[in-house]
Amino acid sequence: QVQLVESGGGLVQAGGALRLSCAASGVTLNRYTTGWFRQAPGKGRTFVAAMRTSATDTYYADSVKGRFTISRDNAKNTVYLQMNSLQPEDTAVYYCATKPWVIVSAITREDQYSSWGQGTQVTVSS
Repeated sequence: QVQLVESGGGLVQAGGALRLSCAASGVTLNRYTTGWFRQAPGKGRTFVAAMRTSATDTYYADSVKGRFTISRDNAKNTVYLQMNSLQPEDTAVYYCATKPWVIVSAITREDQYSSWGQGTQVTVSS
């Protein structure tokens, strides 16, 4: 059974940074595609970043390029999302999700991912 547990969320001032973690059990993340999505209050869930089996095969939403970095620690079976220069519009619940294989053209689609964590709240104050 796949289990994903996010952590690292919190309250931060604009311009600050947070690092989110997605710890996995029941799956080896370096054999899967893992994505980060977020859901702002009153809005749908949107794509943030993803990494395929190669750690250099990464993808980002335009809104976070240059500020967020996805990475993975294979020994810890954990995927991270380093978030720098946070802005109030980054406020959301952040989810990680995974699936054995996601084609590149569909990597931003939440319906392509089969396992999800419970989410972690990120709040950025102005």
